[in-house]
Amino acid sequence: MTQPAPNDGALQSQIERIASALERLAPPPPATPDFDAADGFVWQPQPEAFIAIRTINRVPLALLQGVDQAASQLLANTERFAKGLPANNALLWGARGMGKSSLVKASHGHVAAVLARANAAGAPKAPGLKLVEIHREDIATLPRCLAYIRDSCHRFIVFCDDLSFDKDDTSYKSLKAVLEGGIEGRPENVIFYATSNRRHLMPRDMMENERSTAINPSEAVEEKVSLSDRFGLWLGFHNGSQDQYLAMVRGYVTHHGLEIDDAELVRDALEWSITRGARSGRVAWQYIQDLAGRLGQPLRTD
Repeated sequence: MTQPAPNDGALQSQIERIASALERLAPPPPATPDFDAADGFVWQPQPEAFIAIRTINRVPLALLQGVDQAASQLLANTERFAKGLPANNALLWGARGMGKSSLVKASHGHVAAVLARANAAGAPKAPGLKLVEIHREDIATLPRCLAYIRDSCHRFIVFCDDLSFDKDDTSYKSLKAVLEGGIEGRPENVIFYATSNRRHLMPRDMMENERSTAINPSEAVEEKVSLSDRFGLWLGFHNGSQDQYLAMVRGYVTHHGLEIDDAELVRDALEWSITRGARSGRVAWQYIQDLAGRLGQPLRTD
């Protein structure tokens, strides 16, 4: 028996459902990112997008105490890159809380501000310097991130905070290929900065496991260690001394205009560091926040 033909309304409904299913299977290509919208972005792999950060969380470069040599090297490297000159990928490694990620953000802010002032003064317009953060768990999607950046007129610092790799994690291969080893390599308008508590980014047991299971153990370990070799600039950060810690505290006090006697400040700050079991930039900043709260004085937001 012949089935009756569906009416126009039912047919239209079926067509819409089919079209909707096809769109889910093959979604439209993402929009071209608007890199003029901000100086900082966070890469989001699913769905693919660059989330604009209107105000980057950072401190002025001058407030970073006890890291003068590292600051000088990273700033010089960033300035060369911003000018289109050769520059190295950088790995900032070492003690926790000593300002590794703060230095990356502060260096970007300093150089971006210099470029903005030069453009405002009528100098030949230079490409903007953008900071793009990629989370550690998204490193495998780094090639897709760079595909959007490659053809932009701007220059980009791609930044990964607290980068390290655990046992059986193979996403480090994506990073190696991007840094130097791939057929395309790193785009000319991109530089990669990473911070880590490990100098070689891999735990020792991961390297030892590779040694014990490989046909050629020495080559297997070399494969792991060579990831760090892709970073031409290695900057080490070590636990701060008491004098460095107090210099950090005094720098914050001066910058934020906190009113406290210096002798009292020293006693109070050292007692705080003892309770925390560390003398780092992070501990100094946590102390300043506590001090400002007790004094009833607001902290500057610039």
